[in-house]
This record gives sequence, C-alpha cells and structure tokens, in this order.
Amino acid sequence: MNRTLSIRSKHSKSGSGGTSSKRGFSFSSLRGTVQPELSRKLFRLIKTGNNLIGAHETAGRERIAIATQLSEWGEQTGDDSISDISDKVGVILSEMGEQEDTYAHALDDSRAILKAIRNTEKSVQPSRDGKNKITDEIQRLKMKEPESAKLVILEQELVRAEAENLVAEAQLSNITRQKLKEAYAAEFAATIERAEKQIILAKHGRRLLDLLDHTPVVPGDSRPVYENASQARQVLNDCEDDLRDWQPEQESYKTPTQSRSPSIKGKEKEVPALDVSETEQVEPSLESTGEGSGTA
Repeated sequence: MNRTLSIRSKHSKSGSGGTSSKRGFSFSSLRGTVQPELSRKLFRLIKTGNNLIGAHETAGRERIAIATQLSEWGEQTGDDSISDISDKVGVILSEMGEQEDTYAHALDDSRAILKAIRNTEKSVQPSRDGKNKITDEIQRLKMKEPESAKLVILEQELVRAEAENLVAEAQLSNITRQKLKEAYAAEFAATIERAEKQIILAKHGRRLLDLLDHTPVVPGDSRPVYENASQARQVLNDCEDDLRDWQPEQESYKTPTQSRSPSIKGKEKEVPALDVSETEQVEPSLESTGEGSGTA
C-alpha cells in the first residue's frame, strides 16, 4: 500500500501527488507508413494498445488527485470525524490509483510480448517477397524466352527460396501461437490481480465509512466526540496486510510454455518454436527435389 496512514503527509512531500508517465515520445506515427504489409495490422494493434496504457495511467493519476482533494476538503470542514475518515478514505483511493498504474505497466509488458510476433512477421516478409519475385521472373521468361538458359538457374534459386520461406513460415506460425497465448495470459492475470486488489480496497473503504456516525442531530445539539481514530488506523493496517498477503489462485489453466511443432515435411523432423539455429534441419527434407539446400 502507500505505507502511510494519511494522504496529507504524502501530499506534503510529493507536491502535486501525481505520477508522471514513464514512457517517452516515439516516432511510431512515422514508422507506421513504412511497415511491411504482413506486420501492418499487428503494428496498429500494438500502437492502439499504447493508447490504452496511457488511459489507465491517466486514470491512476486522476484517482490520486481526487484522493488528495478529498483529504484536503475534509480537513477544512473542522469536523474531527469527517477530517479523519476523509483522510483515510483518501489513502484507499490513492492506492486504487497506484493499482491502475501497476496495471498499466502490466499491459505494457503484454504489449511488448506481441512485438515478438510483429518482428517475426517483418522478417518473414522479405522471404515471401523474394520467392514471389523469382516466381514472377520465371513466368515472364517462359512467355518471352522459353528456351532461355536463365530459366534453369532461376528454378534452382526458386527451390532455395522456397526452402528458406518454408522455415520462416514455420517459425512465424510457432512464434505467433506461443506469443499470442503468452501475451494475453499475462494481461488476464494482471486484470484478475487488479480486480481482486480493488475489491480488497473497496471493502476496507466501506469499513471506514461505517465508523462515521451519520445519525441526525437536533439543531442546537452537539455530536458525540469522535472516538474511532484508532479503529480507522487499524482498518488501514488490515488493508495493507491483505494486499501484502494476496496471492493468485491456483488454476487449472497452464501458463503457455514453448512447445515443439510437427515437422514441416515428411514428419521425420521437428522444428522448434523459436530456435533459429536448428532451421537447417528442414533442408534435408527437400533433397527429394534434387536441388541444393538454402539457409534461413
């Protein structure tokens, strides 16, 4: 939690009480115009995710600002009970704001995982383009110069290009499945944590409100002396303990782990999900074509 029993003491040290964004500017808006076609949609998704992260960071800052203003208002009422309860409710609200900021960072981590798919898509695009370019050149020569000796060379290059693309496409497929599950498993876990911790905070916030006597008084009568200050402090201590002791529930759902996929051809070999060093294992499966192997 905020390690404090009063939002006022924290505000006096921090000034505005807000949290600054931890991400700097970028040229993403310029890079978007030069993204390869294959990675363009995921690039936009990741960029939109950045807007979502900023929204949660803003919500966290606004929540902390509201907590500070509530505490300051309660203090100027001159009512001991309202002053104490509003201050401690402000501590609860401030912690809710901190939870929003924590959640925003978890979303940023999830977004970073998706970038592995985008980067792989970008690396596969040249392989696809190279294979298509050779194929188009072969078709053009067959129509204009069917007896050209260059056709044999191009067909050999096409076999090599297809082998390279075969490996690249398999890696893209493996990484896409792995990282998609990993990214959103992390986001959902962070969503559950944020929700359950906010429930903890809200329940203790209601405990604080129960300490405020709202029994109507007759004009001219005075209210009883406020005697719940120690109980209010204990509520915050209990809340802090509950947040510290929180643990995610053990679920049957397993966190995604790296797995091995079936072989690309012939099923004699397998291609690891991420290990680029083993991509040459695919090439022997192309020996039946009678052509040389290529590198990925």
